[in-house]
Amino acid sequence: MQLAFDAHGLARFDGSAVFEYADTRKGEHAEWGTLVFNYDRNEVRSFLYSSALYWLKEFHFDGLRVDAVASMLYLDYSRKHGEWSPNIYGGNENLEAVHFLRRLNELTHAEAPGSITVAEESTAWPAVSRPTQHGGLGFSMKWNMGWMHDTLKYLANDPVHRRFHHNLLTFGPIYAFTENFVLPLSHDEVVHGKRSLLGRMPGDDWQRFANLRLLYTFQWTYPGKKLLFMGCELAQPWEWDHRGSLPWHLLNEPAHGGIRQLVADLNRLYRERGPLHRYDFEPRGFQWLRWDDAENSLLTFVRRDDDSEVIVALNFTPVPRHGYRVGLPREGRYREIFNSDSRFYGGSDVGNPLPLQSEPIPWMDQAQSVVVTLPPLAGIVLAL
Repeated sequence: MQLAFDAHGLARFDGSAVFEYADTRKGEHAEWGTLVFNYDRNEVRSFLYSSALYWLKEFHFDGLRVDAVASMLYLDYSRKHGEWSPNIYGGNENLEAVHFLRRLNELTHAEAPGSITVAEESTAWPAVSRPTQHGGLGFSMKWNMGWMHDTLKYLANDPVHRRFHHNLLTFGPIYAFTENFVLPLSHDEVVHGKRSLLGRMPGDDWQRFANLRLLYTFQWTYPGKKLLFMGCELAQPWEWDHRGSLPWHLLNEPAHGGIRQLVADLNRLYRERGPLHRYDFEPRGFQWLRWDDAENSLLTFVRRDDDSEVIVALNFTPVPRHGYRVGLPREGRYREIFNSDSRFYGGSDVGNPLPLQSEPIPWMDQAQSVVVTLPPLAGIVLAL
């Protein structure tokens, strides 16, 4: 075994493989230059359990994120034929790692009540965020890597071409409730040449900021919990650098300050409006109104709880849509309670400032409807 692997840590702790698997087919991730804990040893599991509980109980962390869970679960993860050893049943599952993760989640949830565990797991391993007594791994939540990749890939397209990629936005709800998902715009998306989120948006400066506001509006109104990496709320124009501080001075510029205000208002809206969070993990909290308007690059859907609904309409083109009819779940006078094109966020202030009375005109499979104006590269939220 190469001493260069994790030489700063526990590698070859007493000169032998104490904490890691001795068999390099299980004990090394060659592409990362790291070692794999030996989950079959009681001492190693005890060390890891104790470490997790220490952060939660002594430092009062709210939760723990477990990185690269797939690399733990699969014996053949990033390994070619002949470079891995199957389990006792001939499969590619690391049975000791599965046992370890289940027990880790059972312990943290029992001994640190209210804490959460989040799995950064990139495969279709079933029931990652389901209770262990039901056969799951027991995590509180799982990162929705599909939503993140598809959404950023879609928004990277010039708006004139987005109608050809509409399925990137509409595929997600098919699996959105198979796990307790987190929607991650994390550190991984703003490093290693990927550019900042603002830097990945197409168009001139106005369109780039508008696209970023639209991305955050989509994220906050879509089913799932939200994760936004530090600096993204400032619309940082360059990649994150761990060697420097965040560019707080950008808040003196209206466009960047507008993004910060947008995120603050989205957080307030998400907290105060039950339909946006009550059933984030259940299909009853989401309903498409129209998902197939690819030609205009528009999405409309309902978020609901037991007592009320909000209607979300998103326009992924820089063309304002006047006279656009939207179906409504019930009659009444609707108000625009959020508009990402507001001048307070740096937008053009196109929208619906006056209350909108529903009409008994069936539309989008709803008995009621209303005509709205959809601002360019923006989203609006309506509520009674």
